[in-house]
Amino acid sequence: MSAGRLAGRYSLLRPLGAGGMGKVWLARDEMLDRDVAVKELTLPEGMSDKERHDLVTRAVREAQAMARLRHPGIVALHDVVVEQERPWLVMELLRGRTLADTVREFGPMPPGYAARVGADVLEALMAAHAQGMQHRDVKPGNVFLTESGRVVLTDFGIARQEGQATLTEQGLMIGSPGFIAPERLEGEPGGPASDLWSLGATLHVALRGVPAYEGSAAQRIRATLTQPVPDLQGPLGPVVTAMMAYRPAARPDPRVVLQALRQVAAGGPAPQLPVNAEVTAPRAAGRRRRATLWIAAGAAVLAAAGATTFVLLDRGDAGAAGAFTVPMDVCTLIDQQEVGRLLRTQSPPKGRPDSDEIGPKCGWPLPGTGVGLQVQKDSDTVDPWSMTESSARTLFQNQQRYWAKYDSIDWTWPEIGVKKSMRAARTPVRQLSGVGEEAFGFELKGPTGRVVSAHVYYRLANLVVSVEYTTLGEKPTDEDIRQAALKAAQASVRALRDAQ
Repeated sequence: MSAGRLAGRYSLLRPLGAGGMGKVWLARDEMLDRDVAVKELTLPEGMSDKERHDLVTRAVREAQAMARLRHPGIVALHDVVVEQERPWLVMELLRGRTLADTVREFGPMPPGYAARVGADVLEALMAAHAQGMQHRDVKPGNVFLTESGRVVLTDFGIARQEGQATLTEQGLMIGSPGFIAPERLEGEPGGPASDLWSLGATLHVALRGVPAYEGSAAQRIRATLTQPVPDLQGPLGPVVTAMMAYRPAARPDPRVVLQALRQVAAGGPAPQLPVNAEVTAPRAAGRRRRATLWIAAGAAVLAAAGATTFVLLDRGDAGAAGAFTVPMDVCTLIDQQEVGRLLRTQSPPKGRPDSDEIGPKCGWPLPGTGVGLQVQKDSDTVDPWSMTESSARTLFQNQQRYWAKYDSIDWTWPEIGVKKSMRAARTPVRQLSGVGEEAFGFELKGPTGRVVSAHVYYRLANLVVSVEYTTLGEKPTDEDIRQAALKAAQASVRALRDAQ
């Protein structure tokens, strides 16, 4: 469409640009007599009516969360409109050019100016993080330098609110190769530290005129996962290196980075930020095996999308983990800190080990809620650590067929208060990505029709693991419960991989 009107008040004048997530239009708000930018979000093709409805609903919810972000360094969202079966975001119109265009035309920036830009963007990110929002696509093309001197972080359209699934959550990874933090390439959801890494990669472009990792999309992904950050000279070199530390825990506190950037912007030297080479370098080959899968997926989608921001298909934790042959304490597969986050308590319970004919298990119960995990075996094997990859595949397939067979089950969990058998309806079994090498999940609905328990089954090499999150509380939404089970499963996968 070359022109049109939305909500009876926004006249679409002409396209301003397009990317992997949609098209941006110059528009006129006839009610307030002002120019605005309207982003038309593109939804995947081939979706059912229900899937489309669910995604539109979710996008509107995300837009509502975005609208709460009020900061001079964040592009303002004025309105969200649902028309033509898709969402449209009405935003303030910025006049100027992106950081990417500026560097392309004028070359690398002086350290002081780059530091000021970085500090302004970091303040905007910190404001978003304080409200539980991650940007997830910080890059030179999303940093806008206005004619009035404002530095604005744009394109929160794929932002992620902590604790919520997003429009692009299920099996998809959004970002731009060379600006995606390594932990997100490894299939983890990431967090504020991931945005900090991306800002460091953006500052590298501002200072050098080229990305830290160059080449094709596949080459940039491979380099991010396997190569250290290239040396960057000048007062901001140590700061950028620290921001781009491979492991999130090694990156400095954003407040420390902000102080360093402001100091350089004011003409002073940057303070030295401690960097431990052991925790900043890429991990050992076990992690690097993910690179091949990401490279194949990234290159294929880039060719199809033809966009600078594109979707990477996450097909799990990639590659062949070595066989697990040494028995381990299954209560160590989800640490206490993660249990506390999942159960929303500062005093998480200790794991309670147990076992049955299926295999060793551990539970972390509290009154009314709990997390459980079990490493499984088949009837022909002595213990899970004696399973082969072939027998684990068969067990995983049998488990999937078993759970797909029954529409309802009776269950109890005395430790959380369900002492009498409770009848629960099962939701459809569905395939999951981003957990192990293959995974499926389903939920159980209680008598009121709301989800009370979410279950994830996954296979990693020769192990089959089941994880559940259950709550009897009214506050968590169905999606909260699903995400809690998924996070618990992902945490156990990381623990297993780290144990190899």
